[in-house]
Amino acid sequence: MNNNPGSLIDNSPMAWMQIIVVMMCILLNALDGFDVLSIAFASPGIAQEFEINRAVLGVVLSMELMGMAVGSVILGNVADKIGRRPIILFCLAVMAMGMYFASGAQSVNELSVHRFYTGLAIGGMLATTNAMVAEFSNRRHRSLCVMLMAGGYPLGVVIGGTIASGLLAHDSWRAIFEFGAIATISFFPLVWFLVPESVAYHTIQRGTDSLVRINSSLKKMGKEPIAALPDVTEKPKTSLLELFKPAMLRTTIVLTVAYFMHIMTLYFLLKWTPKIVVDMGYSASSAGGVLVWANLGMLTGSILFGLLSSRFATRNLMFVALVMSSIMIYVFGKGYSELDQLSAVACIAGFFINGGVVGLYALFADHYPDNLRASGTGFSIGLGRGGAAASPIIAGILFTAGYGLSLVATFMAFGSVVAAIVLVFLKARAFQR
Repeated sequence: MNNNPGSLIDNSPMAWMQIIVVMMCILLNALDGFDVLSIAFASPGIAQEFEINRAVLGVVLSMELMGMAVGSVILGNVADKIGRRPIILFCLAVMAMGMYFASGAQSVNELSVHRFYTGLAIGGMLATTNAMVAEFSNRRHRSLCVMLMAGGYPLGVVIGGTIASGLLAHDSWRAIFEFGAIATISFFPLVWFLVPESVAYHTIQRGTDSLVRINSSLKKMGKEPIAALPDVTEKPKTSLLELFKPAMLRTTIVLTVAYFMHIMTLYFLLKWTPKIVVDMGYSASSAGGVLVWANLGMLTGSILFGLLSSRFATRNLMFVALVMSSIMIYVFGKGYSELDQLSAVACIAGFFINGGVVGLYALFADHYPDNLRASGTGFSIGLGRGGAAASPIIAGILFTAGYGLSLVATFMAFGSVVAAIVLVFLKARAFQR
């Protein structure tokens, strides 16, 4: 009898229970996508109501990204210690609270505080759902499932953005956050009843009831139970320090730097598109429509690159996506007087940019072992979100200094180029389940 539950999951077809967990994580990431971009949809109204310039708005746009950086690292590590499921539920509660209180903010400082702790929860959710999908997927479909999970992010922006554009046409920016709070809290009972703890977590923690819980999950997956937990010489460590020991150091550095640089390019497109469009003379609802097109391209990119990952090496696909991302951001910066032209360019740019993002999530799942998957993913995302937080601030400073869209976009496009260069140094996966 095979006593390695990870091996059983890796080498057998995916059951409905596994598919449901993956689908729920896709929807949770869609929720993250709307929560993060809600501030971008609301930014023109915020700037007008509080009478702030682009530099100050850039800081406001970055607050939840700063929170995500902290939350990814801290809560990702906590998820490796206490489990993925409780962290997901905790993050949902905090996100709902943050969106609700943001809707009633009476100052820029108050709004910034609410966006920061909302970002803490979003960061923890990203790290944890990535680990959950990797651990419920078999080896054949792991990269595809992780990429589809990451594709939930633009899905949330496309659906939520369409709703936000409608809300902005008849109400103030505050209605966007009210909608986000309701949507977020509605997911709590779904996760409670449909998402169990991962088998990999129970295998690592080896608690008194771990064997019973593992066999219960394996039964729901249609797999044979195990007679005993796998033999180990010592319990795998879940400390963040393990990421910086010789076996993991290069992987940690390469993935973190690549994510940091590419995400700078991504968030220039996502955070500044509404304000750029409004400054061209269009309405806030029209600006939201352009952002929806960018995220529609992102959604398509995640699906296509996910499907291609079953035929081509993920890292090779990444090089194509990263180089094309930089080219399309450069093209985006040329500026277009017609809204349909700008929407088309934003859509193509989003296609390649998110192809790179979902590829990085697949590399996280593939290169961090079970005991460090949430910690490693959280650390790379957390520090990488520093690039996300810096992106709108840097762009805002450049705009305020008088530089035009073309020069600012060219500068921000270099992030994806650097990410492609760094990935050359990523070594082959060094572990097996």
